[in-house]
Amino acid sequence: MKGFMRMMRRYIAPFRKYLWGSVILNILSAVFNIFSFAMIVPMLRILFRMTDKTYVFTPWNEVWHMPLKDMGGSFMQNIYYSLEANIAVHGEVRVLLALCIFLVVMTALKTACYFGSSAVMIPIRTGIVKSLRMEIYNKILSLPLGFFSEERKGDIIARMSGDVQEVENSVAGSLEMLIKNPILIFIYFVALVFISWQMTAFTIVFAPIMIWVMGVIGRNLKRQSLDVQTLWSEVMSQVEETLGGLRIVKAFIAEKKMSGRFENVTEAMRKKTSRVTMRQALAHPVSEFLGTVLITIALFFGGTLILKGNSVIDAPIFLYYMVILYSIINPIKDFAKAGYSIPKGMASMERINRILDAKNPIEESPSPKEIAGFSDRLSFDHVSFRYPDGTKMILDDISLDIEKGKTIAIVGASGAGKTTLVDLIPRFYDPESGVISIDGIPIKDVRIAGLRNLIGNVNQESILFNDTIFNNIAFGVENATMEQVVEAAKIANAHDFIMEKEGGYQFNIGDRGVKLSGGQRQRISIARAILKNPPILILDEATASLDTESEKIVQEALDRLMSTRTTVAIAHRLSTIRGADEIVVLHEGKIVERGRHEELLALGGHYSKLHDMQAL
Repeated sequence: MKGFMRMMRRYIAPFRKYLWGSVILNILSAVFNIFSFAMIVPMLRILFRMTDKTYVFTPWNEVWHMPLKDMGGSFMQNIYYSLEANIAVHGEVRVLLALCIFLVVMTALKTACYFGSSAVMIPIRTGIVKSLRMEIYNKILSLPLGFFSEERKGDIIARMSGDVQEVENSVAGSLEMLIKNPILIFIYFVALVFISWQMTAFTIVFAPIMIWVMGVIGRNLKRQSLDVQTLWSEVMSQVEETLGGLRIVKAFIAEKKMSGRFENVTEAMRKKTSRVTMRQALAHPVSEFLGTVLITIALFFGGTLILKGNSVIDAPIFLYYMVILYSIINPIKDFAKAGYSIPKGMASMERINRILDAKNPIEESPSPKEIAGFSDRLSFDHVSFRYPDGTKMILDDISLDIEKGKTIAIVGASGAGKTTLVDLIPRFYDPESGVISIDGIPIKDVRIAGLRNLIGNVNQESILFNDTIFNNIAFGVENATMEQVVEAAKIANAHDFIMEKEGGYQFNIGDRGVKLSGGQRQRISIARAILKNPPILILDEATASLDTESEKIVQEALDRLMSTRTTVAIAHRLSTIRGADEIVVLHEGKIVERGRHEELLALGGHYSKLHDMQAL
């Protein structure tokens, strides 16, 4: 319940006015409902000629100051007195017609308030879900890359889709019941006490038994629902992996194997879902049975009083009492449904909170410094790094100065720490020890957005979006004009092939740029970096996956891009970095050699071995 209250406080604050509207309309709906049912009593008295009894009128100011147990009887005496007086003056038929009209009016008011109470909850329900989705999405955007190396994309998608949907159906959907039902139960209970406190005292003894039985059925539902949502994440993860690796699945004739894996997880999910659904399905018949038992008990006790000629209650009042008692059963049933639905939704909310409550180790400085440009050097001062979940040191005591306008190449075997080194510059990760500074200012003291605005990235895998060529090149640049985009594309050797596409710069490249070749995708990425015009450029094996012809075209574009910028380039193909101002060789997280191409070849060390292997 703590988790539910925390969620309500977190998301319901902007919708307080709707909440109060729902409370007021539900109160009016319950009151009108009681008055509409109250018309049954005088109608029955007129229809069955039960008006021969003499009633005594008590002044209303005295009635309101009576004890509750006496107030009901005096109130009804006054009503019957007024009824008899009107019958004597206007006749039974006209009084009956007036009562029927009053019943219709009360019912219309009740149903209007009931509809209004439901209508004002719609903005709350949809608003909570929208806020939840936006918070998850913004949290995903803010979390560091390290978080996603430990999470599967399919699982994150499942939490944002299936889990949020479950919260909407189970928790937000139960919110209306949690507001409406306590109001209805309280008002109906007061009415029952008002009508006959003796019968109400007898009946209420059995209510705890109903609540206990419903609690037994709902027990462990949250844990089972959590298992179901975890299996749903597994299903989504397998679908995402299959779509991403479909080429390999077909190439290795692994369709049967993948189908078997999917069959196992969906079968496990089917079994768990069946158990949860079975418990939910049990809720209605059990609450229906217990409600009937309660009605039967009241029917027996009240019937006994009437048969014995007890003056506490007569037949019309007894029927009115039974109608109100039956009306209070439905809100109790709805409470039972909420008792099953909320644990299901909170199981999903628990999974969502694993994202929302995730700590972001990349923290903005309390008083960040603004940095407008890059004028001197980028420095690594005894920098060491290891991933949070590992014991191996990925970078060990790295010290390196990168002067403005220079091109620094980072080479080494796979796993040497090259990509990790450049990922520290835009603060995708923070070092375990040591300081990285730009123009003498530690990057931890610089505003993160300002730091990253100085840096452009071109990676081995071209990361493009399912959008037009224009929007992909202009990505991250506010109010870019067509002339600027075209100029960037020309520098990147991309303009000619773009104009060959249908629609030119408005051509949609498909999911991850699937409608373009590898070289074309890379040139779009370079055009994007050119348009951003950053003073520092990071190239992470930008030509490693290209064929010879594409590599030549892309390399020409890169040379133009690098000519006026400070560049840190990771390269596997040593031929692409011969002209670098300095080549840094990493081996097992340490700088083992540094110098120009010819100098390193003359040393006959790690760089020379790498060069010789590529020359074979």
